[in-house]
Formats: sequence, C-alpha cells, structure tokens
Amino acid sequence: MSLLPEYFPDLTGFDWDAGNSDKNWLVHDVTQGETEQAYFNRPLMVARDSMHSHAEMRYFVLGRTNAGRRLTISFTIRGTLVRPIMARDMSRPERRLYGDE
Repeated sequence: MSLLPEYFPDLTGFDWDAGNSDKNWLVHDVTQGETEQAYFNRPLMVARDSMHSHAEMRYFVLGRTNAGRRLTISFTIRGTLVRPIMARDMSRPERRLYGDE
C-alpha cells in the first residue's frame, strides 16, 4: 500500500528524528508505530499548516490507528519521506471535524 498516494504520490516511507519519536511517546503517549499506522488507514484528512510553515512547508493529518485511536500528526516532507514532527490524540473539535469527513 502506498503512503498518501492521493495527496503526495511520490512518498516512499518515514524519516524519524530521534527527538520527535521520543517526545511523542514521553509527552503524548503515542508510539512511532501508531503514528505510521495513521497514514495508511482511511478516512484520512490532510491539510497545510501555514501557521508553522516558516522554514519549510508543514502539514497535519487527522487519522486513526489500527486500534481506532484518533490522532493529529504534524509533519513535513523531506525528499520522498514523511518526517513526523508531533503526534497526539485529537482534540474535541478535531474529532468533530474528522467525524464529519
């Protein structure tokens, strides 16, 4: 299965920064595996994050893990790789938005 083919057809995998991987677990209790699962499950919402796109374009996704956990993930793209920056549980407004999709 391709990674976000309907949004970014050339993506091939993930590029993890050790600090972000640890931070997501320590601060938000989200594992690296859960974060990756959310990119493959549907429905998936992707949008630009223009507020945080200073040095490079950032995006966020609303998605769910294989166990149904609903996550918000911010990321950037490095070449053909997704670089997750932050992953956390969706907020109530995000859950409503995701539920409407």
